Amino acid sequence: MNRGIKVDISSLLAHMRKLTVKQLDYDLTPVAGLALVGHYLNALAPHLARIDAALPVRGGVSNSDVLRSYLGLLVQGKSDFDAIDNYRGDAFYKQALGIGLLPSCPTLRQRLDARAAELFESVPPMIESLLAGQKADYGVLPCGWLPLDVDTFAMDNSGTSKEGVGRTYVGVDGYCPLAAYFGAHGFCLELALRPGEQHSTRETELNVQRVVPMAQRLSRAAHGANKNAPILVRLDAGFDSQALMGEIHQCNQAGLPAVDWLVKWNPRSTDVAALAERLEGEATTVWQTPRAGKRVTTWEVALEVEGVHLKDGKPRPVRRVLRLIERTIDAKGQVLLVPDYKLEGWTTSLAAHAERAGHHRVVRRPRHARAVPLRVQDRPRSDTAALGQVRHQLPDLPARGAGNEHPASDGPARAAWGRCARAPQRQTSAHQDGDSRADLPRGQADRARQATGARAGGQ
Repeated sequence: MNRGIKVDISSLLAHMRKLTVKQLDYDLTPVAGLALVGHYLNALAPHLARIDAALPVRGGVSNSDVLRSYLGLLVQGKSDFDAIDNYRGDAFYKQALGIGLLPSCPTLRQRLDARAAELFESVPPMIESLLAGQKADYGVLPCGWLPLDVDTFAMDNSGTSKEGVGRTYVGVDGYCPLAAYFGAHGFCLELALRPGEQHSTRETELNVQRVVPMAQRLSRAAHGANKNAPILVRLDAGFDSQALMGEIHQCNQAGLPAVDWLVKWNPRSTDVAALAERLEGEATTVWQTPRAGKRVTTWEVALEVEGVHLKDGKPRPVRRVLRLIERTIDAKGQVLLVPDYKLEGWTTSLAAHAERAGHHRVVRRPRHARAVPLRVQDRPRSDTAALGQVRHQLPDLPARGAGNEHPASDGPARAAWGRCARAPQRQTSAHQDGDSRADLPRGQADRARQATGARAGGQ
């Protein structure tokens, strides 16, 4: 027999507090963060005024309002021009971003299509002015250098017909933008949209000419440990080009912080087996055995890069640190019929200073930091992060030198070089086996084309 519970509803209602529903005299918004965006836009008011003066309009929406309106969409992850219609009549959107007259979707599309190439010229000065005025802590490496990581990444736009979409290096159709991140804390100085079929090094000199001097000026105007810190440009194997190194070297100018580079070497058609045989026959080769069936040897060679000279006309010292890994037994214990070789190298202009021979570090990159195709809605992340995570390793591994002595350039110089290659945010064990965890994976258009790519993003 079920027994019910009697509830006197009338008595409950009599004791309930009365609910009052009324309309407020102000609006609620889900994008309150736009107020912070508007705060920084106010710091760029002089630049926006110069844009209006340089690109006047007879009537209607000014070009600065077009920039403010589209920026308000981009910070929300919206790139379609049609999205601007959602904010017609939204007083907070206009007030927070300082918009005088909100453009319609056709006006926004047509104005950016007609003025993108000219507006592009104004973006780098605005980025530099914003960072210089905020006294930001860019993040100096333990060795004292400010890193500048430049790399490309793939944006997956499969199934679309946007202008510039092509087959990227990761096997998907999309764009291949180039990003430049400054400091260990990763301040983005440039994010250039480029066609998917464009090679990493193609016309990258244009980016270098713009981004590296900007990083030098930001370092000169910085405060604390960032002030006048030298710049270390870090690039992966896709940028292994003497012409690009020469372009970076040309950025060393009087009155600005020095610029060095660290570039992952591309072995290309190097006969690794023949090299291993030659090293095996040299008495100066020193092998390290981290485990059974695996040997590692490192050495360095002096290089002369064409067009890279000091003020006195002498070639600037450039060196390449190389590492050869030989495996006769894999990480699972399987004996290999033929030795497996892995050759790696890094080209750098960092100077070598000897204090103690036989003590140096080499760079290391986590295995999981590989290039991954990004969907268009994902947050762009440069594959340079992989170079930003390299760590000095094998602290007691001796190097090859002349005779039976280690070269004077070994030791602390490479230790400093290893510290420069390391990002403090992520570290790997100094004694881990590369087979199972941390082997290195594989790794502008002109301004008018970049502007065209920017227009394609809104289609």
